[in-house]
Amino acid sequence: MSTVNRAQRRRRPRGLGTHLLLATAVLLSIFPFYWTIVMATNTTKDIYKSPPKMTFGSHLLENIRHVLDTVDFFGSMLNTVIVAVATTVLVLLVDSIAAFTFAKFDFPGRKWLFGLLIGFFMLPLQLAIIPQYLIMVDLGWVGSLQALVPPALANAFGIFWLRQYITTGVPDELLDAARMDGCGFLRQYWHVCVPTIRPALSFLGIFAFVGAWNDYIWPLIVLNNPDKLTLQVSLAQLNIGHGTDYSMVMAAVLMASAPLVLVFALFARGFIAGATEGAVRG
Repeated sequence: MSTVNRAQRRRRPRGLGTHLLLATAVLLSIFPFYWTIVMATNTTKDIYKSPPKMTFGSHLLENIRHVLDTVDFFGSMLNTVIVAVATTVLVLLVDSIAAFTFAKFDFPGRKWLFGLLIGFFMLPLQLAIIPQYLIMVDLGWVGSLQALVPPALANAFGIFWLRQYITTGVPDELLDAARMDGCGFLRQYWHVCVPTIRPALSFLGIFAFVGAWNDYIWPLIVLNNPDKLTLQVSLAQLNIGHGTDYSMVMAAVLMASAPLVLVFALFARGFIAGATEGAVRG
């Protein structure tokens, strides 16, 4: 009886207070996006009014034209797409192979190396900037897009995330059967591991793509060629000096966010499945 009552309590609809709290949280999280669109469709003068204008205006195309006249928007977007796609593909490849090795193969020093990897979570990313820059100088990559990719591959979170997923999600029996059929490491990885962890790869792929797309500090340091600037560095030039046209800046932000929304829409199902299964496994 007590078990039935507990089950009924679990199925009972949540109270009005919970719904109000959730609705408030949703509205607060959506408001920055709404405010960005409002600013992008109005003029800077409208934004400075008291109270500020809170409805959409008719100046979006004018603000977009100002952006295109001020910076090489599409050139910067192409550079960003190249870096983000290359980084995402290599992160998925490198991290999944490393995670598969940590999860399913026993080798000397495995626990010590994995503990060292976990320790990287504690280190601030800023500590690596100077060594990375010196390495890029030695390689002669300063000022080129290829300098932006290798630092993003050392993704401790990605390896940890996939290792936890593979440990419980890839059955040892499948790997044993593959070994009996004569499969080596790469065939086990590609034909057994990768198909099983696609939801986790989708989650990590979006995570890596967004991180590469929004990266600002490292491209600002290592890129000194105006033709090689990424989108975030290029758009920062709109905010220099007095009398910044915030409507133009917000229109640029809106344009720069559109590809991220498209990527999320295409891979949303895999992203949600990966995040949900990862939470359950964790």
